[in-house]
Amino acid sequence: MTLNFRVMAPNRIVWNSEAQEIILSTNSGQIGILPNHAPLLTALDIGIMKVRINSQWTAMALMGGFAMIENNQMTILVNEAEKASEINVQEAQEAFDLAQVGLSQATGKKQIIEANLAFKRAKARLEAANATSSSNFS
Repeated sequence: MTLNFRVMAPNRIVWNSEAQEIILSTNSGQIGILPNHAPLLTALDIGIMKVRINSQWTAMALMGGFAMIENNQMTILVNEAEKASEINVQEAQEAFDLAQVGLSQATGKKQIIEANLAFKRAKARLEAANATSSSNFS
């Protein structure tokens, strides 16, 4: 049994497929979604989504949004999304390192908030890229 899911960003449909299992980063932690999941509407945090299709895991970096599940249909609306296979690991590592420096040097509330968001985005991209390259989902 599978669930149909679609990931939609403002400018495109990022992913439209079936899956056996999906793991999402929500504002209250990670949740796993299997077929016949109870209806749910949840906010998504900046993080990675892990998807199992035919016993193969893949990942995607999501930059916040919402997920709605009902009757084995999942719709994910996100601000931005990037498939792990489209992320250059070296560039993601460099962006993460820069974001880490920016976060450590941030002063003032506004700068700290912006640096923290940049850090979370860079971390999500790096985790997604590394998850695919190592195929290590735990």
